[in-house]
Amino acid sequence: MELLIATRNKKKFLEIKQLLKGCKFKLLSLIDMPRLPEVNENGLTFEANAAKKARQISRLTGKLTLGEDSGLCVDALNGAPGVYSSRFAGLHKSDLDNNIKLLKELKGLPLSKRKAHYVCAIALAFKGRAIKSLEAKCNGLIGFDMKGSSGFGYDPLFIIPKYNKTFAQLGLKIKHTMSHRFKAIKKVRNYLRRAGVKNILKRF
Repeated sequence: MELLIATRNKKKFLEIKQLLKGCKFKLLSLIDMPRLPEVNENGLTFEANAAKKARQISRLTGKLTLGEDSGLCVDALNGAPGVYSSRFAGLHKSDLDNNIKLLKELKGLPLSKRKAHYVCAIALAFKGRAIKSLEAKCNGLIGFDMKGSSGFGYDPLFIIPKYNKTFAQLGLKIKHTMSHRFKAIKKVRNYLRRAGVKNILKRF
């Protein structure tokens, strides 16, 4: 059975693919379907954006679809960059640009004032109809400079207090035991196992 991951982000798809390892799905992404239109991610929450992607793409393809939206919320910035995490420094800017802007926004703040959390929302849909939405978080701190070369997004700045290292320093093996995306994917796996994919799709 196919599961379409509604993303064109190669790094995100690879991470989700690794987290779904062992599931009996043939995983596809929007990279495999270049003719599909972009989904306008104009929701005010991660859940809204994930659900919109899942519904629209599943309606266009007729496939079981996983929509995901995630980002960083910084307490000192009243939750920003939030749903704008990927375009914090502007449209089509790089992860480096976003990280540099975040460091500028937090300049002068001590580590105790740099609390943040990652959020990952995941939605499942089939033939344009929502099936399930799930969300998970991972708490941390924003460092004073970028460290490490693993991961993507804000990982070089996101410190896990338990290790006093960033996700980018810890590497994927450790990150995949505690990250927001790992926790959300785990919820998805548990839901699909309990409910049964065939039983879910029978409703449509």
